[in-house]
Amino acid sequence: MATYRSPSGYTTTGVGPRLGLARLVHLATGLAVGLIVVAIVLRVVGANAHAEIVRWLVDAGRWLTTPFHGLFSAHGDWHYILNWGLAALVYLVAGHMIARALARA
Repeated sequence: MATYRSPSGYTTTGVGPRLGLARLVHLATGLAVGLIVVAIVLRVVGANAHAEIVRWLVDAGRWLTTPFHGLFSAHGDWHYILNWGLAALVYLVAGHMIARALARA
């Protein structure tokens, strides 16, 4: 005679959704940081600003880094490297901390 587990034997304690949310936060953080880094590289190498994809990527990077504009007053490309690079670093650290807290909660 076969024995079957009751449905309560298959219930989870909520670990799955929390880990899924932590992975989603980690993914969003990686996409935001990657977008900022790509925007920095496009600005520094002097990509054609009239190309639609370049304009979209740089505008998205500019929008993500808005709170960090003018933090350091540097000239030329160093303005983007310092201010936008700091924004990428802050997003990376904050996103990692949030994802870790969600995974441990």
